[in-house]
Amino acid sequence: MTFPRYPEYRDSGVEWLGEVPGHWEVVRLKNVLEQKVTDGPHTTPVFIDEGVPFLSVDGIQQGELVFGGCRFVSEDDHAEFKRKASPRRDDLLMGKAASTGKIARVKVDFDFSIWSPLALIRINTNEALPEFVEYMLKSKATQSEIDNYCTANTQKNISMDDIPRLILTRPPLEEQTAIATFLDRETAKIDALVAEQEKLIALLQEKRQAVISHAVTKGLDPNVPMKDSGVEWLGEVPGHWVVGGLTRFIGPVVDYRGRTPTKVDEGIFLVTARNIREGRIDYEASEEYVDPDSAASLLARGKPEIDDLLFTMEAPLGQVALIDRTDIALAQRVVKFRGVPNLMRNSYLLYWLMSTGCQSRLETLATGSTALGIKASKLGMIECLAPTLDEQDGIVALIKCETAKLDTLTAEARTAITLLQERRTALISAAVTGQIDVRGLAGGANVPDLIAASAYAESA
Repeated sequence: MTFPRYPEYRDSGVEWLGEVPGHWEVVRLKNVLEQKVTDGPHTTPVFIDEGVPFLSVDGIQQGELVFGGCRFVSEDDHAEFKRKASPRRDDLLMGKAASTGKIARVKVDFDFSIWSPLALIRINTNEALPEFVEYMLKSKATQSEIDNYCTANTQKNISMDDIPRLILTRPPLEEQTAIATFLDRETAKIDALVAEQEKLIALLQEKRQAVISHAVTKGLDPNVPMKDSGVEWLGEVPGHWVVGGLTRFIGPVVDYRGRTPTKVDEGIFLVTARNIREGRIDYEASEEYVDPDSAASLLARGKPEIDDLLFTMEAPLGQVALIDRTDIALAQRVVKFRGVPNLMRNSYLLYWLMSTGCQSRLETLATGSTALGIKASKLGMIECLAPTLDEQDGIVALIKCETAKLDTLTAEARTAITLLQERRTALISAAVTGQIDVRGLAGGANVPDLIAASAYAESA
């Protein structure tokens, strides 16, 4: 189906909003408020193990309030904080610092407090429907307007004075209800499809890990004679494979712990622990640079060479990658080493360290309360299997072939999620700005039709 448009439109007088249905009003947020926009305390409270939930902007995730893992304050502090901001059902909370523009509607009835990065917006229900205003504030156009109001010093912020200036459409209340009901129903359908794709990705990642783990511990020949490895978590392994501590199979370990280098805007790319993930160096995960002199100082212990293996010692622990370029510097919490020639291929060792058993073994050797880490002196306690070099080459070839197929399916699923999320955003924007007329859609729409319609609305 094709979503209808309204019979009559007029110029809204707002450049980014364009035309709106002729009978709709265009107002500012302040015109539909029950009270002044407020926020939480600007000082750091005393947190306790149990008490009244206390949310900051990180409590808004994917457009919903999430209380799992939140902090807590005492009843006395809550009583003090609620004098300024006391959230209740159907209030809107908005991120106004750092993660500006994050929006969630309160859907719980228990007491909780908020911190100053959150603004509390209470809608006068005689003027507007909170659910409709929520969708309007989440729309792409309003998010852009929020961004335009933001200032940046150390982080992006929108002032408490600017929030009430945000522009909203205001259809009649009955129509707001119809639009919100429609969007609740149809976005739930899209969210269900996204959840299915996310479930598929999780299954593909599990399969990928299983392929790696089985290949590096059992080999390619199911009929090869087996032996007890002598290592509980390894169990039986091919009889002719060598079992030993990791340091038996690698050369010197180069540890880059030391002083923190001075960062610059342009220079030598600094590979940190954050860049090492899922078996490769992700140059977009973190972009930091050091000047050539600092880089030379950092690399005095050992310059990077192609196919050197990088291993993260903490935060995160046990991530690995092979060096694919030499014009880089290496940061703290990263070590590098190579397999012993004629005994261990770096590419096989990469997959060995990625295997489920080895990763679990790392956790048993790690220490740390906030972030698990391992000392270089413990690397020899990580058990390792060494097939023949020909077998290592065959195992690596098999893993690359099988994981490439799984990675293609994963990429397709992620693309589908991106498309669905884009269509979800487009549908919301089209509905709350009146580019499509959903008043007569009480029976709902099919998701494929929904996607086509939102694509139309996006281009309209």
